[in-house]
Amino acid sequence: MSVTEVSAARRREVIDALRRGTVPQAGLDLFAVGLERFEGALDEELNAVAAGGAVFKAVRGEYGSGKTFFARWLAERAKRRGFAVTEIQISETETPLHRLETVYRRLAERLATSSHRPSALREVIDGWFYTLEEDVLASGVAATDTAALEQGVDELLEQRLASVARSTPTFAAALRGYRRARLAGQADIAEGLVAWIGGQPNVAARARHAAGIKGGLDHFGALGFLQGLLAVLRDSGHPGLLVVLDETETLQRVRGDVREKGLNALRQLIDEVDTGRFPGLYLMITGTPAFFDGTQGVQRLAPLAQRLATDFGDPRFDNPRAVQIRLTGFDLDKLVRLGIVIRDLYAAGASPRIVPVVNDVYIRELAEAVTGGLGGQVGIAPRIFLRKLVEQVLDRVDQFEDFDPRRHYALTLSAAELTEVERNAWTPQAADPDDIDLDLP
Repeated sequence: MSVTEVSAARRREVIDALRRGTVPQAGLDLFAVGLERFEGALDEELNAVAAGGAVFKAVRGEYGSGKTFFARWLAERAKRRGFAVTEIQISETETPLHRLETVYRRLAERLATSSHRPSALREVIDGWFYTLEEDVLASGVAATDTAALEQGVDELLEQRLASVARSTPTFAAALRGYRRARLAGQADIAEGLVAWIGGQPNVAARARHAAGIKGGLDHFGALGFLQGLLAVLRDSGHPGLLVVLDETETLQRVRGDVREKGLNALRQLIDEVDTGRFPGLYLMITGTPAFFDGTQGVQRLAPLAQRLATDFGDPRFDNPRAVQIRLTGFDLDKLVRLGIVIRDLYAAGASPRIVPVVNDVYIRELAEAVTGGLGGQVGIAPRIFLRKLVEQVLDRVDQFEDFDPRRHYALTLSAAELTEVERNAWTPQAADPDDIDLDLP
């Protein structure tokens, strides 16, 4: 898509995010430099999932190689096909991988579609019931025959969730209870049951009692709930669900027994995908090379290491269809290309001075200066480079007629604006020998 075809709102959303130094939530296809080689294989996999299959994918890359960007870029492609998507940050305290009930809860909290932001769970459920009603009406039941319509929906619900109800009967019971509460105008009970379906703890006993269910979600029940959610999504017009488990490398830093449980939970998920239990699921994990290859990660569990084993050689011949794919990060030429794309996107709605003043030569100079300030590590430079380009250069050229970045702007980097990884690579220039801190005994 040409930058001139991008709406002003979408362009503003992207530029504002880059100005803040964050990954935009949408519009990533506009500047997905270097990801073209993955498009064909990923689209094939999304199509397979939409047709009732299931896919597992592992993405490896060093810090700053763009794993989060890649995951959100894929999420956008999935949304355009009607998929629901969810991104979950794995962490020791908030979302430990070995507690699948917590993982499922985060999945439901961050569920999104092309038309609904997180959490879209209630909208998905309401859409599903609407679809059931339409199917009953299409079978010949009159819209004015309320009793027949309700009975038809109940029967169709049982048919659609038959396979789920065998293993997780409470999921279907909660859906039935939610519908009854909604029809009766009992908003508090309906809200409580949606929360229970989403795996939330501490749901009011009154809501659970109304649906005839007890207790809450446990580790094993989480897989049944995921199965039920996939069925609801499919019947409500969403052909699949993309689930991204980001930062799985945090497993390396947890207690040994917790790490073992987390790795085993990951193996269990992969095996369930392979057995066909989750039609319509695209499950992706991201992690660093150390997580996949090191002694404190995947290699600690031999069955998991076997499932994820992939040979990597010359990056030019990496197989995008492999179970594990590699992000090689940016080189200087890619960084410059990215800067040019953002410059042109900005210029589409800004001063005509933008392109001639911030020309390709200047963008390369700025890219070289930023990477030089980060110890020459181009791979971790994109975030801070784009922030400086937008906030310090493009914004000023747009607002001030006499601003020339070559004369009026000198790149500076401070510890406060850098991430931990960027600070570790940062090479601050001391103005005076007395400014240099020496670690002396």
